[in-house]
Amino acid sequence: MKVKLDSQNIFILCCTFLITVAISCNNQSQSNKENKTVQAKNNIQSVESGTDAIRLKYTTGVRSILEDSKGNIWFGSYNEGVGLLHNGELRYFTTENGLSNNQVRSIYEDKNGIIWFECGIGLSKYDGKEMTISKDRDYKAKNEWKFNDSDLWFKGDETVGINKLEGNPGVYQYDGKNLYYRTFPIKPKLGEEGGYSISTPFVKSKNGIVWFGTYGALIGYNGSNFKIMDNEYLGLNEQTGFLHIRSIMEDSKGNLWIGNNGIGVLKYDGEKVINFTDQQKLKKDDTKGNSLEQVFSIGEDASGNIWFGTVYSSGVWRYDGNSVKNFTKKDGLPCEQIWTIHKSKQGELWFGGKEPSGVYRFNGNSFERRF
Repeated sequence: MKVKLDSQNIFILCCTFLITVAISCNNQSQSNKENKTVQAKNNIQSVESGTDAIRLKYTTGVRSILEDSKGNIWFGSYNEGVGLLHNGELRYFTTENGLSNNQVRSIYEDKNGIIWFECGIGLSKYDGKEMTISKDRDYKAKNEWKFNDSDLWFKGDETVGINKLEGNPGVYQYDGKNLYYRTFPIKPKLGEEGGYSISTPFVKSKNGIVWFGTYGALIGYNGSNFKIMDNEYLGLNEQTGFLHIRSIMEDSKGNLWIGNNGIGVLKYDGEKVINFTDQQKLKKDDTKGNSLEQVFSIGEDASGNIWFGTVYSSGVWRYDGNSVKNFTKKDGLPCEQIWTIHKSKQGELWFGGKEPSGVYRFNGNSFERRF
């Protein structure tokens, strides 16, 4: 049977079709809005709980971490600049955005709220709006040592060694206004100047001493006198192995821990120095498994346990005051080199290192990725 459509029927059919399409599009639009709302809520929840929402994109590794006074978290990379976690979003800075170098070894905040980045080469700072390279230096009073509690201290401007303006091994001191170069009271042999380059973040101890870790010596300054613990002071030689300092940390009891790449961990209680690695029989000759000889980071958790981050697949070690326990890939820690251990404001220890890049935390039984 053929149906004859007149103009009125055609008009009715067209109107019905348009109304159906409009309702369908409206429903689809509402569905998309609901999906986006749910997704946004999930993202916010994930950020707050520290799950999959925030993941650093670094491939070369995490070298340094800082939580600033405004609640931001900064992540320095081995060779990809620095990341800023602000309000649940990550923003990255490189040499294209004002960093002096893409390797960020240490991050500090000064008394004025300025964030400083000690890079492989040079210094940069962030004032809350932009990143700039800090170029002004004062070399006129290299031997006029003095300090205030709020001073910051930085490595030399070169990756390792010294430049012509620096002249001798030393450290840059920032007093909140100016950046001064101070020369260490040492006389390195020709060609050994790099052995006194800063190799760790500085440590301000409870008794007022500022400690500087260099590759070949630990140097302390109390405002008037220096204490220098080098190979000669410690009686180290080719048989024992030499200093190669990569980390220093003062614990809650006032002990100074010194991590080396080669001879393990030294512990200084203010009077004597012991080789903790030897004491615990954790050298390669003493154990068939991982050793505690190549230590690049040290931290203390809220319970007073001391943690040591190692390299070359030796994982991390936890010392509870009596015994030492090793954690590796089987415990959820995939990084083969642990370069930094940061204690968060919530009391968590965060572990960062080389491949696969990321920041991990210990949940009491195993490690899980945090960022």
